[in-house]
Amino acid sequence: MLKTLALLTLLACGTAQAQTSLQTDLPLNYLAQVHPDAEPRPLVVFLHGYGSNEADLIGMKFQLPAQYNYLSVQAPMALGEGRFQWFRKKGEGAYNGEPDDLKASGQKLRAFVTAAAQKYHADPTRVYLIGFSQGAMMSYEVGLRQPAVVGGFAALSGRLLPVLKAELESAGAAAPVQVFIGHGTADDRVPYHDGTQADALLKRLGYAPQFHAYPGVGHSIGAAELRDLNAWLQGLNP
Repeated sequence: MLKTLALLTLLACGTAQAQTSLQTDLPLNYLAQVHPDAEPRPLVVFLHGYGSNEADLIGMKFQLPAQYNYLSVQAPMALGEGRFQWFRKKGEGAYNGEPDDLKASGQKLRAFVTAAAQKYHADPTRVYLIGFSQGAMMSYEVGLRQPAVVGGFAALSGRLLPVLKAELESAGAAAPVQVFIGHGTADDRVPYHDGTQADALLKRLGYAPQFHAYPGVGHSIGAAELRDLNAWLQGLNP
């Protein structure tokens, strides 16, 4: 699910500067925008949506904290030239994922996060996923598993998938992760109520998600959401 022209326009200048060669030394291919020193810095991992690629979200870093390191991952399943997905949709109706795809992609992403934290000298408690659409669903998938391999995640225009929801409801104690949920009220691809339902479930299970609604916004990331993301990340590591 690609973002709208509004986001592309917003990030055009930053994206041009952010293009680097594709890195292939970790379990998933990725782009890196990192500080040249080896200081232990917080690390953000961007997860793109359906049909997009690793170049899609990296420009967001220019609106986010400068002290962080940033990686943007390419999903493991190819759709065509420059287009990738994290999982195939299961059947008709609501946007659910094929369980085998979710398991395989989740394992690869967890392995990537662990290896990236080591390579870039980041404590796992200061590694954060930021996912859009299908990437947001993977943020839930990896960020809420026990034990958590990240310190937090942001799910933008996403959905908590049924297979994970069922496991969370039977798991008991909440994982010690920070959660940001952002969703446009006019989203016609992943409906707004998917965001509110995830927020309500996580609160019921003992999490403390920070939920942000964006009135009139469709399936995209706008300036207000970037400001909120920046504030959230700054608050995690002042």
